[in-house]
Amino acid sequence: MAQRPEELVELTPEADPLLAAEQAVSGGTERRGLVLVHALSGDFDAASSAALATAHLLAALPHRTIARFDADLLVDYRARRPRMSFNGDRYEDFAAPEIVLSAVEDDAGEPFLVLTGPEPDYRWEGFVAAVAGLVEQLGVTSVVALQAIPMPVPHTRPVTVTAHATRRQLIESYPVYWGDLRIPGSASALLELRLGEAGVDALGVAAHVPHYLGQATYPAATLTLLEHLGRLTGLLLPTETLREAAQQHRTEVDEQIARSADNTAVVAALEQQYDQFTAAREGSDLLGDVGEVPSGDELGAEFERFLAEQDRRRE
Repeated sequence: MAQRPEELVELTPEADPLLAAEQAVSGGTERRGLVLVHALSGDFDAASSAALATAHLLAALPHRTIARFDADLLVDYRARRPRMSFNGDRYEDFAAPEIVLSAVEDDAGEPFLVLTGPEPDYRWEGFVAAVAGLVEQLGVTSVVALQAIPMPVPHTRPVTVTAHATRRQLIESYPVYWGDLRIPGSASALLELRLGEAGVDALGVAAHVPHYLGQATYPAATLTLLEHLGRLTGLLLPTETLREAAQQHRTEVDEQIARSADNTAVVAALEQQYDQFTAAREGSDLLGDVGEVPSGDELGAEFERFLAEQDRRRE
C-alpha cells in the first residue's frame, strides 16, 4: 500500500510540457495560473449532472491525460461494482474505474485541467494531498468544483445553484442562502477545505436538481454548471448541444408530468413557492430563486433521503 500521497498518482509523459511551462515562469511567488475543474461522480451529483458536464467537455474539446490516480487503492469495488463483459462461457473484459487528470483547451485555446472519476471511498486525506501536490507542480491557481444536489424546485423554472468558496471575494456576486448546516462530507468538499487552509483559491457551484428528477439525467443542470464555470473562470466552453438537449428534455418531462393530476399539482405548488421567493429577492439571479428556503433540518433530511436512495440502488 502506498504510504505517501504522491504515490497515489502518476504523471504521464503528456504532463511534461505543462511542468516545463510552470518551471519557466519567473519569480518566486508567480504562478502560471491554470484552472483545475473537478467533478467526482458519487452521492453529491444528482442526475449525474456534474459528471455529464465534464464528460461533455472532454468529448467536445481537445484534451490529453496527464496524470492517473491509483484507483485500486482509492475505490471500494464492492460498494459500486465495476462492470465486466461475459460472453457465452467466459469473461472478456473488466472496466476498471479510473481517476484521471486531463489537460484541456477551451474554445479559445486556453489550457485548463479537468479531474474526473469516481469519488474515492478510501484515503481522502491522502487523495487531497496528492491533488494539492499536482496543484503546486502544474501552476494551478484556481480550483473549481462542480456538483449537483436534489432540492424542492420545479423543472419549469431556471436551474439555480449554490456557490461556495475559500474566500468570499471569489463568489461575491452570489447571495448567501444557508446558515450553519451539518451535512454529509465528500472528498470534493474536503479538497476545497484543505486547499483553502493552504492558501489556494478554491470554489464551486452545486446545481439544484428537482428532487423528483434526481435519479434521471437532467441536461438543464449540466448546462447551468458549465455556464457558471465559464462565468467564474472566463473559460470559453461549448454549450450549444447541451442547450438543445435541455430543451428537448424539458418537453419530455412536461409531457410525463401532464399525465398525472397529482404530479401537476406538486409542480404547480413548487412553482408558486419559487415565484414568491423570486419576487422577494428580485435582482438576485445568479444563485437563484429556489422557493421558500428550506430550513437546515429540511435540507439535511433531503440529503439523507437522496443518499439513502443511492445506497438502495447499489444493493
